Amino acid sequence: MDICRTKLQQGLTKLSLQIGETRIEALLNFIKLIEKWNQAYNLTAIRNPEEMVSMHILDSLSILPYVIPYRIADIGTGAGLPGIPLAICLPDCFFVLVDSNSKKTRFVQQAALELKLKNVEIVHSRVELFKPQQLFSTLITRAFAEMSQIYKLTSHLLDDQGQLLAMKGQSPDQELKTINIDYKVIPLNVPGINAERCLIQLKRPKDG
Repeated sequence: MDICRTKLQQGLTKLSLQIGETRIEALLNFIKLIEKWNQAYNLTAIRNPEEMVSMHILDSLSILPYVIPYRIADIGTGAGLPGIPLAICLPDCFFVLVDSNSKKTRFVQQAALELKLKNVEIVHSRVELFKPQQLFSTLITRAFAEMSQIYKLTSHLLDDQGQLLAMKGQSPDQELKTINIDYKVIPLNVPGINAERCLIQLKRPKDG
């Protein structure tokens, strides 16, 4: 894990993120958990812990400056990405991690317990069926569909000032032409990842 630690610390510096040693340790422990459970649960195609630093941890944390507190939902969290790394680094925010795959939600539940994350709740549900008692200031997704479809499926979860953050590779210019609300395309430079990354930020219209 020494190589992973060095790579993580260097990456955080490049992202201009100041993360304390306790949280760095938790992020590394999360990688260990993914590596361990991956053998049985097939959580991610990435098997190399050093690659996980860039592809999972730094990729997740690259959107941290754009998260609006204090209630955040990670839709389609999969192996807990980006929700778990963000929850580790934003302990004053409350995260709800939603996924319809029961194997993956079992892993994320166990990870939250082992990492002693008090600010995380796991929900096993399809997003369109998820009806929380309290709405969210930020919804995050590693974009699982076209942008118009993502917004249609998730917008009922946003509070009046809420935003949707969709993590994408290349900017989906054609998809964005079908969106009738304001959006912003934010380029992301993730250390250790040569491929394009961007974040699509959609704000709830003022009239709801």
